[in-house]
Amino acid sequence: MEAGDYILARFVGRRISGASECAMLAAVIYEPGFLIDGFMAEVAARLEAEHIRVRGVMQQNSANENCPAMALVDVASRVRFEISQNLGAEAQGCRLDSHGLTAVSALLDETLMTDFDLLLLNKFGKAEAEGHGLRSALASAMVAGIPVLTAVRPPYTAAWSSFHGGLAIDLAPRLDAVLAWCRNVAAASDNARQTLVACK
Repeated sequence: MEAGDYILARFVGRRISGASECAMLAAVIYEPGFLIDGFMAEVAARLEAEHIRVRGVMQQNSANENCPAMALVDVASRVRFEISQNLGAEAQGCRLDSHGLTAVSALLDETLMTDFDLLLLNKFGKAEAEGHGLRSALASAMVAGIPVLTAVRPPYTAAWSSFHGGLAIDLAPRLDAVLAWCRNVAAASDNARQTLVACK
């Protein structure tokens, strides 16, 4: 168990019945084939237009059939972090670049120390399900009482449920529903930490 997961497990243990009403964590549950990256980018753009302070990272993929180059883009600065390695023309796929993910994790550690309304993490995927990727950033944000929006698809939904232990709510991939949740938690962002303490 990672350090972040250990802290989260202790936090979950203090949760009381009814804490879901105070959920500061949500995931868009989508099916393979749904254009989740564009959807999450649209969510971020709409919220920023409403002057809601969004931080975090979004994924952007290049059009390459065998190995689409994957990058995470910082919402605030628009800096790109390449997170995939092309294994060559004969390869049937590509793999995550641990160096890129390390740089993103360091960025998120710094971000969590600043003042903002909502953290957007592109998705809870294979790396996070296996205990890596941005899993620690998710746990740290939850423990700090920072609202987080992410996205999950099968076959990672079971690992996601195990990770959050009932602290998250599932959202349909509908823009109105997702924006409504984001606005609600952003409106309470000044009181988010106090609210989360009251819900323990």
